[in-house]
Amino acid sequence: MATKHEQILSYIDELQVGEKISVRQIAKALSVSEGTAYRAIKEAENKGYVSTIERVGTIRIERKKKENIEKLTYAEVVNIVDGQVVGGKAGLHKTLNRFVIGAMKLDAMMRYTGAGNLLIIGNRVRAHELVLKAGAAVLITGGFDTEDHIKRLADELQLPVISTSYDTFTVAAMINRAIFDQLIKKEIVLVEDVLTPLEETIFLRMTDKVEDWHTFNQETFHGRFPVVDQNMKVQGMVTSKDIIGKPQDASLEKIMTKHPMTVTGKTSVASCSHMMVWEGIEVLPVVDETNRLEGIISRQDVLKALQMNQRQPQTGETIDDIVTNQLVLTKGKAKGENSFTCEVTPQMTNHIGTISYGVFTTIVSEAANRVLRGFKKGDLVVENMTIYFIKPVQMDSVIEIFPRILEVGRKFGKVDVEVFNQGILVGKAMMMCQLIDRN
Repeated sequence: MATKHEQILSYIDELQVGEKISVRQIAKALSVSEGTAYRAIKEAENKGYVSTIERVGTIRIERKKKENIEKLTYAEVVNIVDGQVVGGKAGLHKTLNRFVIGAMKLDAMMRYTGAGNLLIIGNRVRAHELVLKAGAAVLITGGFDTEDHIKRLADELQLPVISTSYDTFTVAAMINRAIFDQLIKKEIVLVEDVLTPLEETIFLRMTDKVEDWHTFNQETFHGRFPVVDQNMKVQGMVTSKDIIGKPQDASLEKIMTKHPMTVTGKTSVASCSHMMVWEGIEVLPVVDETNRLEGIISRQDVLKALQMNQRQPQTGETIDDIVTNQLVLTKGKAKGENSFTCEVTPQMTNHIGTISYGVFTTIVSEAANRVLRGFKKGDLVVENMTIYFIKPVQMDSVIEIFPRILEVGRKFGKVDVEVFNQGILVGKAMMMCQLIDRN
């Protein structure tokens, strides 16, 4: 039977897009406490189908698909620009296709404005009216308001008119930044994107016996299964090691590994791979915030996801991308003598204008990974990094990075990295990597 929390989430999910939600309303409709209703609404907001706006309230919005994550709703725009909705509140759930800056004559502006757009403009009331009639929403900058008949028109057309105290340039930069952040999120593969869902997951119950493990093992050839209680909460994992030498009628509750390592749907696949390599785990249970089983993720799922992600076109650029793109390979005379050069750009410096510690570790990590890949084919993860010292390096300097392989095993590698600026040693580090086995 579904818990009250799950009943509330299901109720919210079935509400019409654009409908207003309140803690009191949910509590009364489902006969639950306001605290329970509040927690469920917050989870729905985290899952992306509810949005809370100051001075407006909480509304049901359309759940975004992974491929459309970079598109913003008008509700999200309100929160991004600390705006106030002065009209058209019923349309806040709608998604905007693009935004247009109205720094041009009216006729030229209208050529670029269409349905699903957001016009960023000052207190030009005539433009507000024409834009709304064209099917676009309005974002008024500079803290200006608009006239009452524009507000009535916005309400009638269900197109938001938003006012913000920021200027046009700042607003455009803020929205661009938000879209850029969404693009980066789109590239990050999460466990929820690749997990084996609950309906396809084989699991055992605490009341099951060793003979039940053998039955599932023969059917699936898997040796590791999550163990749940009567509320579907994960209580343990049972593996082939646990059941060795145990009688067929032995209870799994007594032999399972209790308090197993778990992940949630929002855990990144990259983090999952680190956990699996570090702990030597083949399968991880995926749970919700109450520890209820939602599925499993295997090492094979992780590898496929990482390999697929490497083949995707890159759309959002992180600071790591900026740094690693600066690395240029310099061929050495013999194998293992390759080095790299890197120009220290302004984005790579700290507040005093020298290379930041984070950028230095990124450079060291990338150089070591690149040289190791020449010896070991596969997916490498950093297990340990030791920075012995780092000296200030000014912006616009060119540094040379010399990674030297100290040891390479079947599943690991140790690399010593030295960094020079104008022939002077400015940094030294050592890094240990592990290889994720593809089999």
